[in-house]
Amino acid sequence: MLVILAVALAAYVLIYYNVFRGARHRSAATLRGKTAIITGSDTGIGKATALDLAKRGARVILACRNQQQAEAAAYDIRRESGNTAVLYMHLDLASLKSVRSFSETFLKSEPRLDLLINNAGMVGPGRTEDGFGMAFGVNHLGHFLLTLLLLDCLKASAPSRVVCVSARLHRLGSVDFSVLQAHRDLVAGSSCWHCFWAYCHSKLCSVLFARELANRLEGTGVTCYSLHPGATHTHFLRHVSLWLRVFLLPFSKLFFLDPEGGAQTTLHCALQDGLEPLSGRYFSSCALQEASAAGRDDALARKLWEVSERLCGLA
Repeated sequence: MLVILAVALAAYVLIYYNVFRGARHRSAATLRGKTAIITGSDTGIGKATALDLAKRGARVILACRNQQQAEAAAYDIRRESGNTAVLYMHLDLASLKSVRSFSETFLKSEPRLDLLINNAGMVGPGRTEDGFGMAFGVNHLGHFLLTLLLLDCLKASAPSRVVCVSARLHRLGSVDFSVLQAHRDLVAGSSCWHCFWAYCHSKLCSVLFARELANRLEGTGVTCYSLHPGATHTHFLRHVSLWLRVFLLPFSKLFFLDPEGGAQTTLHCALQDGLEPLSGRYFSSCALQEASAAGRDDALARKLWEVSERLCGLA
């Protein structure tokens, strides 16, 4: 029995460190005088990203919906990093009004923006304040509007970067514009199955957004990247049903990356020197990867941009 347990433990360690632990970014960049916004940075990957940037001396804005949780996260990060320039600003990506309010407040109070990290994400049923499917509204549309409202500040602060956290599941995604027009969502239902597909589709939107944004910003000094952070054990599972959490939680604790590990590719895209020629591309495990065929479809990316502009009231 002891031999079996020892073999099982050795196998777990081998699999975890070689398959699940993931790559580590290697940038030694310092960020004094730089400002970063990170959405969804009160927990998980976003908080780990914020801590790393704060340790490098950046002024870090935690753009979050839950004030109590975000203020507690800001306190933790200030204490651990020794950087007092870490603050919370309210942002609810499920409300385009909140996105506009956040952007207005930021632009009035902050003179520059060097890094915009579109990290927040969710999976689950429901509708945004504006009537869109929740995954589409939060994961794509809210970030789309936020980025466009902050573009002039990013350009004025160039060289600057926009980082969009996507997922490997974007490879299963598609964008059906007829479904979007009919249902204000990327799917036609609200079951667990529909929620899964809505998540996949929304993460494809993130890849397409970064690609089209890069095309439109060529020559401005603002570069854009999308990425898969790796399977990560975070509070992300709070959005799924109880039975699914019970099923996934033990597996995620054993095999998924911790939030620090999950933040590595985000940090690589935000900090690594020499990535500018790769603007618009997709990364995983701190390395360039090829996105799905749909994720490389420039015509699809352009149409999604135009539709998103109309949905946000920008066109």
